[in-house]
Amino acid sequence: MTLLATKQQITISTTADDHRIAKLTAVAIGLHLIESIFPSPLPGIKPGIANIVTLYVLYRFDFATAAWVSLLRVFAGSFMLGNFLSPTFMLSLCGAILSLAALALAINLPRHYFSPISLSILAAFSHIMGQLILVRLFLIPHAGIAYLIPVFASVALLFGVINGVVAGLLIKKHVKPEKS
Repeated sequence: MTLLATKQQITISTTADDHRIAKLTAVAIGLHLIESIFPSPLPGIKPGIANIVTLYVLYRFDFATAAWVSLLRVFAGSFMLGNFLSPTFMLSLCGAILSLAALALAINLPRHYFSPISLSILAAFSHIMGQLILVRLFLIPHAGIAYLIPVFASVALLFGVINGVVAGLLIKKHVKPEKS
């Protein structure tokens, strides 16, 4: 049996949406990598600045694009930081999924009651809740995890507000207001 080596060209068709998702994901990954440089006072406490990109994409484009950007950031960021399939990756993925689920439910709420700040806070709380549930169920199956809820909730509120303000400023600058 002989194998003939032939030159074959593989062509992958891409769309403008693919390029947009790639560019926005690159920004989110960059922010995620920058954030990973700084030490954390407690494991799991990070500002989540890459989530600013997710909120911006949610308002500027749609939920599907925001979900792609968020999930690709989690996967690519974990590969780049060398923690793919580690507990850190699982915590990040679980938090991102719950955060996206909350945003999917909340994005259709009246905009005059729910701003980027309130959506950011909701996403931050959902992210922390997802992580704490995963920790409780699989990593540290002890009820003492509940004592950490006030600390993590306070941090989620703080960074949810900060990220929401920044996302709101970006949205205000780049997103056309919806007609009422």
